[in-house]
Amino acid sequence: MFEDRIRNVSLRSRVLSVDEVQGWIHDGMTIAVSGFTKSGDAKAVLKALSRRISETNEHTRIRLLSGASLGDTDKILAEKGVMSFRLPFQSEPFLRDRINRGDIEYVDQHLSETAEWVRSGWFGKIDFAIIEATAITEDGGIIPTTSVGNSPIFVEKADKVIVEINLSAPLDLEGVHDIYVPAARPHRKPIPLVNVADRIGTPYIPCSPEKIVAIVLSAEEDTPSTVSAADPDTHAMAEFIQEFLVHEVRRGRLPRHIGPLQIGIGSVTNAVLSGFENSPFDRLELYTEVMQDAAFELLDAGKVQLASSCSFTLSRSMREHVLSHLGQYKNRVVLRPQEISNHPEIVRRLGVIAINAALEVDIYGNVNSTHVFGTRMMNGIGGSGDFARNAALSIFVTRSIEKGGRISSIVPFATHVDHPEHDVDVIVTERGIADLRGLSPRQRAREIISHLVHPDYKDELIEYVRRAESLGGHTPHVLSEAWDWHFRMLKYGDMRSLVHAAQSDVLEFASQYRREPFRVRR
Repeated sequence: MFEDRIRNVSLRSRVLSVDEVQGWIHDGMTIAVSGFTKSGDAKAVLKALSRRISETNEHTRIRLLSGASLGDTDKILAEKGVMSFRLPFQSEPFLRDRINRGDIEYVDQHLSETAEWVRSGWFGKIDFAIIEATAITEDGGIIPTTSVGNSPIFVEKADKVIVEINLSAPLDLEGVHDIYVPAARPHRKPIPLVNVADRIGTPYIPCSPEKIVAIVLSAEEDTPSTVSAADPDTHAMAEFIQEFLVHEVRRGRLPRHIGPLQIGIGSVTNAVLSGFENSPFDRLELYTEVMQDAAFELLDAGKVQLASSCSFTLSRSMREHVLSHLGQYKNRVVLRPQEISNHPEIVRRLGVIAINAALEVDIYGNVNSTHVFGTRMMNGIGGSGDFARNAALSIFVTRSIEKGGRISSIVPFATHVDHPEHDVDVIVTERGIADLRGLSPRQRAREIISHLVHPDYKDELIEYVRRAESLGGHTPHVLSEAWDWHFRMLKYGDMRSLVHAAQSDVLEFASQYRREPFRVRR
């Protein structure tokens, strides 16, 4: 029964139960696992480990490395207190709480960099790599499932490899992956990828059969994504972005079919991408780290012709659709290691247009993607920094208000900066779009306030900038008041001021901010 899944005859004797294998994991070990944004993640062994610890009440804590967020496993490990260290990204609420309490040490890292840290030996010994697979080839090559993540470098550098063969993963996944592992520095050659569809590696992760110490069978499906449907706000954002891109094409600053799109993880960005189905653009390409539901909707609609990614992160219904129709996607979709999907060299070469989400943005264009009120980790920077700094166009999207208007996403001073103003070209809310390229800080403030801010907050921001500019400085601030909105929210549950200024000089200063709805002027 294993012939189609375990093609190396010598490895068939290494099929073991999860109870046998999890017993090899002990306190203080470093475990590296497959998985990227809840897809293709190792499931069986770590869940068995959690059960063992729960039943025996023993003290076993591991250092856990992955590609990005895992599925339900992240929550289970956090609940049982199994993790002492986590890297480089997570999105699970219970795990997030343990991180913010200081119970788990967490390193938030650019996703293209983790493989380099592993390659350099910074983590020291990796005891086990646990990799979910569709099958194992005759030579021991591991064919991944719905993501690649950091699995290739984990397999290369770990002392031992455990493979979880997932019987729910269709064998048609074979041929979707392109595994290319850069050589060690400083004598690395350029990565020979010059088109989205290029295949430059192997369809499996190379691995010596001797390194595979156990094979575990499982049939557990990926944790489904819970993306929200498009709404009037995200529809408006998509229209603003499309209008802007049409303008750039007309000015000759983008090619007719524009550059490849990168769309960050999340409901807002997924909904914005879905709006491209009604755009004037066709023959679109994606060079991204995550393909959510909207990517396959556009493939099915004929809007996207080619897509390169690191993972499929899909709702339950879309996952069933994609995995049952892999034949129609194989020539148009490729999954790569995250150090390739997010590699700065390739992002810059291809002229990627990056669209990522922000938690908050300040009046000069600094973006906070990770920390609520500057201190509490949300998920992590993910790959947004890999793309933002190197993209041909770096676009950030956010709703202008949250929590029923009690929070403004546009603030005087961001409480945490993941993407400095230097890496941010365009910001979009449901109220408009601000093109910040070529503008000084004072000009950026005017552009942002004019087009992005909700009316409940506009006058107070205008007054803040007026007083800040009166103090001077290249990037003016009233430092004693820069975070007043955040303090107000923490104290009263609402960022909005209880008193609205109405002095004539404020109204005169405000006139320059009240313009017509967005039309590209340059």
